Amino acid sequence: MSKAERTRQFIIETSAPIINRKGMAGTSLSDIMEATKLAKGGIYGNFENKEEICMKSFLYLRSQLANKLDKAVLEGKSAKAKFYNLLDVYANDKNTIDGCPILNFGAEADDTNPVMKEHVKNAICSAQKRFCNIIENGIESQELSPKVNAEHFSIKVFATIEGAILCRKVLGNNDQMKIILESIKTEFDTYLL
Repeated sequence: MSKAERTRQFIIETSAPIINRKGMAGTSLSDIMEATKLAKGGIYGNFENKEEICMKSFLYLRSQLANKLDKAVLEGKSAKAKFYNLLDVYANDKNTIDGCPILNFGAEADDTNPVMKEHVKNAICSAQKRFCNIIENGIESQELSPKVNAEHFSIKVFATIEGAILCRKVLGNNDQMKIILESIKTEFDTYLL
């Protein structure tokens, strides 16, 4: 990795949590400069504008979360273990204390930034597909009942978890997340064979 590539990556990794917490509009160039200890020229010598930093920051955060989730799935042997491992990541992920990047960036970009909206849309579809694959594979391996609609259940699980992440962020506690995850597990267990 060249020095320029390392600097770009440093700016992205340093800016990403700030942008996730403060929002794209709420994060100023000064915030990025203060966090990175780089001058304006050091920032704009590596990025065209703040929007590009925001875009790269979202993609970085999405990648970090996806890697954690994929690792959790791989660590499970059964459909139940894989599914529960995913839920455990959402329950314990320190990176979502300031809110899930999918939720945060999506809420801000839905009407104002079509390119970011498309990236968020892809992230949502990917997250739902991760749940869906586990359920479909569980049905195929006869661990789960074919009565479960994998796609519908996956959409409900993802949307409910995102709502619980928002509650955790706003209320400053994990109470709703615990209730939601227990409810999801209870429903999932009804499909076990």
